[in-house]
Amino acid sequence: MAEIPTKPYLLRAIHEWCTDNGYTPYIAVKVGTFARVPMQYVRDGQIVLDISYDATSGLNMSNTAIQFKARFGGIPQDIYIPVENIAAIYASENGQGMGFEPSEPKSGTETAPVEKPAKKPTLTRIK
Repeated sequence: MAEIPTKPYLLRAIHEWCTDNGYTPYIAVKVGTFARVPMQYVRDGQIVLDISYDATSGLNMSNTAIQFKARFGGIPQDIYIPVENIAAIYASENGQGMGFEPSEPKSGTETAPVEKPAKKPTLTRIK
């Protein structure tokens, strides 16, 4: 059995830390082939998403992907982001979080309001 990477566990831990402290968790995503996001909000191949429980419905953070429903311009959309595409997770209020080296997944691994951060995130790069 292949070893599960640490990245999905770190994403869930930082999301929980943000929630427990009343912060808003954001993710920076390198949009790739398998990511399903509203393309009209993608800039330079990236999108930043609020993944708080208030901004999402049915949030599922598995070992392979983050999935949820959210409204963009009042229109509900299903969002699917492979863990490999996530470049960072951080609290919008203070920029604390963690950065990662995003990559393109080899395949889609599961079936399945864009806001700018208030401050530039302070990130720790994981390879």
